[in-house]
Amino acid sequence: MFQYPDINPIAFELGPLQVRWYGLMYLISFAFGWLGIRIHAKRPDSPILPARVDDLIFYVALGVILGGRVGYMLFYNFSGLSQDPLSLFKVWEGGMSFHGGLTGVLIAALVFARKQNLRFFQLTDFIAPLVPIGLGAGRLGNFINHELPGRVSDVPWAMVFPNMGSAPRHPSSLYEFALEGVVLFVVLWWFSRHPRRMGATSGLFLLLYGIFRFAVEFVRLPDPQLGFIALDWVTMGQLLTLPMILGGLGLVAWSKSQPINNVKVATGG
Repeated sequence: MFQYPDINPIAFELGPLQVRWYGLMYLISFAFGWLGIRIHAKRPDSPILPARVDDLIFYVALGVILGGRVGYMLFYNFSGLSQDPLSLFKVWEGGMSFHGGLTGVLIAALVFARKQNLRFFQLTDFIAPLVPIGLGAGRLGNFINHELPGRVSDVPWAMVFPNMGSAPRHPSSLYEFALEGVVLFVVLWWFSRHPRRMGATSGLFLLLYGIFRFAVEFVRLPDPQLGFIALDWVTMGQLLTLPMILGGLGLVAWSKSQPINNVKVATGG
């Protein structure tokens, strides 16, 4: 059993400005994502030119932040939003939904793809291997912010969470960091090292993320404002993840009839 590390959620202060680790994790993820996309864009099968990387990062960042926050408030805290609509903008308090962020990124990718004369799945295949960087950084931010506590457990690595009694719990945010961040990144980067059929990488991302998230939900406490939403064990995270698993399977199957992504085509402005 371990004691939860005493990490101040505030990384540093600049006068009256408090910079929190949670926000820094997003900045770090965007920085590493930018670097990864620039490296990725130099490959002969890249759908975009290196000169368009900054534009793509802007679209993706906007989709992540807006979609993640709106998704969280709609899916997980609608009652709080209805009582205080301005709570939507209190990002520093935490509360970002992956499913909302994914929706935001997909919308941003659709707009970017149309502007650059790209096929939608050609672009999402390019983005997908870099998404786990943001996921991993976000889960570390959750851990530092004392978010996503696990269920009570007697495994040797269980932790006593602050303000949750003396019972040790699964460090579920670290499980998600390992699976959704590290493992998913390694698998997708390895899989995409050679040109693949259009939609295959995107489908693999949806499938693996869905499986990892669905599994971790069994040891993660359901959101207190929602609890279990069906059968006394189904959580909102699992409900939102099922379409990803099914969509991933369908996309992988569909990709078998699609051409291989092997031509750099984006030259538009």
